[in-house]
Amino acid sequence: MTLRYGHVRAKVISVTGLKASPHRNEIQYHLHASMQVGAQRWDVAINVGTNDADDLLQYRLVCDYHHPLTQTLAAAPIGATDLTGTAALPALDSLRSDVLAETGPWRLSDVMDGSAHAEPAASLLRMFDRAKGEQADVYIFGRFYSEGNGLHDTLMNQGSTKSFIHRDVDDSTDHNDVWQDGAVMVNFGDAAWAAYFAAFQQQYVPTDDLGNPMPDSKPIT
Repeated sequence: MTLRYGHVRAKVISVTGLKASPHRNEIQYHLHASMQVGAQRWDVAINVGTNDADDLLQYRLVCDYHHPLTQTLAAAPIGATDLTGTAALPALDSLRSDVLAETGPWRLSDVMDGSAHAEPAASLLRMFDRAKGEQADVYIFGRFYSEGNGLHDTLMNQGSTKSFIHRDVDDSTDHNDVWQDGAVMVNFGDAAWAAYFAAFQQQYVPTDDLGNPMPDSKPIT
């Protein structure tokens, strides 16, 4: 089952801080922000890392992002855009499109301890503070909350193993899929865009048509 996926074009209302979420033997951290999405207030959860040194988040944070996608986004309506089932840009797929071109190598996040001083949380906080101050349009890609107004899974949503394996009859809320990758992009005007992409070390590429690792897949590093 294809999960509900898309992006929001929004304004930053406030950053509500880091929240910890236990996952098996690790704690994952998300930066939560309150966003004005059209006439509604939404919560967004941005993946920023984990306390597990063996499964760190990898990220690309680009202050001068250049891609034709930015032109499409600048023309997008204010509010939420549903891209469920879309197999082309503006839906994102880090492996099947060139959205990561010229974004540099993956960088490892710090081992998270709940502090907002760790990277990439610290840089994202500065980016969101600037976006709020300048009333910049923020575009967040991910999966819509099953209940309430919100968006999460703002990272690469394919290549995971174990319980994340996508089966045709699977209707869970958190499995692999193609053309459902997450990201954060900010339009600071004058063709100056910032972009944030993320994936965990234990995600494997390449992936098959369901977004699952192929037999010869290797960690994304």
